[in-house]
Amino acid sequence: MNEELSLIYNKALDILSRREHSSKELTQKLIKKFDNETLILEVTHKLIANNLLNDARFAEMYTLARKKKGFGPKKIFYELLTKGLLETDINVAIDDEGEWDAVAKKVFKKKFPHGKSDDIKTAIKQKNFLINRGFSFKEIESVFANDMV
Repeated sequence: MNEELSLIYNKALDILSRREHSSKELTQKLIKKFDNETLILEVTHKLIANNLLNDARFAEMYTLARKKKGFGPKKIFYELLTKGLLETDINVAIDDEGEWDAVAKKVFKKKFPHGKSDDIKTAIKQKNFLINRGFSFKEIESVFANDMV
């Protein structure tokens, strides 16, 4: 039994060495490889105690990575929820990152280099693009309110 615990722990370290994971993600990956859920739970608790597995840190890293790819806070929030994170950890990571208006403007400029359209149908498509990227009404309006776009 002790050998199996060591095997699970080493596999968990191997998985974590590639990138940060949420507790839920790591547990799901380990369950695919090993049958003993009790030992898997023991391993995840040990990793958390040693700060090798940290959902708040994962939320920060994930938020930053998705922000760099041009996604908004709403989309990131729901993605992190599906990864098993607590709303409080998610909100802290998103709030700490900030400057979402600037991200919305940057993404908009990249997609629409000619700026906002005067045509209503095209303007709606432009706004829908930002909605689908996960930006809030406030952030979308910041893009369309300025003549800088």
